[in-house]
Amino acid sequence: MRIAVMGTGGVGGYFGARLAQSGHDVSFIARGRHLEAIRTNELRVESASGDIHLPEVDATDDPASVGPVDLVLFGVKLWDTEASAELIKPMLGEQTGVVSFQNGVVKDDILRRVLGAEHVIGGVCYIAATIAGPGVIRHTGTLQKLVFGEYDGATSKRVQAFHDACADSGIDVEISNRIEQTIWEKFVFLVGLSGTTSTARVAIGPIRTDPRSREFLHDVMAEVVEVARAQGVPLPEDYADDRLIFTDGVPAAMTSSMHQDLERGNRLEVRWLSGDVVERGKALGVATPCNRAITDILSVHSEGHQT
Repeated sequence: MRIAVMGTGGVGGYFGARLAQSGHDVSFIARGRHLEAIRTNELRVESASGDIHLPEVDATDDPASVGPVDLVLFGVKLWDTEASAELIKPMLGEQTGVVSFQNGVVKDDILRRVLGAEHVIGGVCYIAATIAGPGVIRHTGTLQKLVFGEYDGATSKRVQAFHDACADSGIDVEISNRIEQTIWEKFVFLVGLSGTTSTARVAIGPIRTDPRSREFLHDVMAEVVEVARAQGVPLPEDYADDRLIFTDGVPAAMTSSMHQDLERGNRLEVRWLSGDVVERGKALGVATPCNRAITDILSVHSEGHQT
């Protein structure tokens, strides 16, 4: 299978490397020092599931030079979605699928608008992976899973082919016939985790233990559920209770990529997480005071402060 990875960060770098290691034709789109290191040295993955060293990979900063592919694994930061979607157009053939493993639910709205709905496959990923240094991806823990599917619920040839490629590469993979609901299910927990760890600037352990912050976490997630249900996504009414119980089972040291970005002075995805909940709530007549508080508090850090 011919695959292009648009955005060779933690997600794209890890899963792209696994696919390339098993013999699939993978092109990596990256930039800056990260791209230079991959070109001149190698792409490395440090993982408890097995390290990867790829001394020769097809890496570029120009998607047009790659040409048409079977599938684009789309993994840029949310603020780069629209611009990056424009850049990948030369890689699209008539049947090319684009599957985004970004955070949030607005991602596929943007991709459909820029690329056309016929190209967009829904997807979510479960992994803790970051760029540890130029050319190096670090995978924390052993969880590494991709879930994806066509929005109409059908198992298309391109979805089945990507599933088989992932399975052959040692990736935990699943096809979903209700991918929109699957994306929102992850979004509920993601917004709660990202919003609370970033505003409190601590890992999830203290938040779930303190009675007041635990209630706030629940209410943040409950607002996401109400917005989803108002939009027609069939989440159970008590789904926030389910996610709170789920939160009790994750490691106490678990945090979010947005919290990590905040600590590093990087840009934040808050506008596309809690901020998106607020905007959808306004349009649907659903009150979202907790997510509004998160969005407003983090707004002063949203553009980062690195010089």
